[in-house]
Amino acid sequence: MLMNITDAANALQAEEKSVIQWIRKERLPAETVRGEYMINRADLLEWAIAKGLKVDPAVFRIKDDDSLKMPSLFEAVESGGVHYDVKGTDKETILKNVVDLLDMPEEIDPEFLLQVLLTREAVGTTAIGEGIAIPHVRNPILIQVPASKIALCFLENPVDFAAPDGKPVTVLFTLTSPTVKVHLHLLSSLSYALKNPKLKKVLAARADREMILDILRELDSP
Repeated sequence: MLMNITDAANALQAEEKSVIQWIRKERLPAETVRGEYMINRADLLEWAIAKGLKVDPAVFRIKDDDSLKMPSLFEAVESGGVHYDVKGTDKETILKNVVDLLDMPEEIDPEFLLQVLLTREAVGTTAIGEGIAIPHVRNPILIQVPASKIALCFLENPVDFAAPDGKPVTVLFTLTSPTVKVHLHLLSSLSYALKNPKLKKVLAARADREMILDILRELDSP
C-alpha cells in the first residue's frame, strides 16, 4: 500500500521535487523507510482530493486479488441511493442522519459507524470544495459491509465542513466499502468524476435521481 516518491510523482503528474516539497510544506502524509519517503496510497489520494488535484483512477488500482469485481461508480450510488433535503445544521447531526439513510446490515452498529465517520473528520475535513464533501471510513476493515455503497445526499441547509475553499457543504457523497482495494477504486473514481462539467451541473441543480444516475452510467462507460 506504500508508494515511493517516484510513484507518487507519476500519480500526481508532478516532479519528484514537488512531491518532496508537498511533504515538507503542504502536509502530504509520508513516513521515512530506510531513509526514503514512503506514502500510503489512501493518504496520497485523500490529500490530492483535498487539494483539488485531478488524479487518474488507474494509478490507485491494486494488483492483488484480480478476481475481485470492482463495482462501478454508478452501481455504488444506485445502491446507496440519492437523497434530498437531508436535515441538520451541524456536521454531527448531518452525518447521523446520513448513517440512518445508509441501510446497513443489522450487525453493524450505526452509532459506531457514526463515530468512525466523525473520527475521520477530526483527522481532516472530507470537504473538497465547491460545496461537496466525501465522508468515508478511513479504514474499511473497521466496518464489515457486504457491498459498497455511496449515498448521495443533498442537504436541506448548507453546513460548515471547514472546506479548503471556505464554502459550506450542500452535497455529500458518503462512501462505505468492504475492502481497501474497493475503497481506493471508488474514492478515486468519484474524485475523477467530480471534475466532469455535466456531473457538476446536475449536482448544482439538484437534478432528479434518474438524470444523475444516467450521467454516472455514462461516465462509467469505457
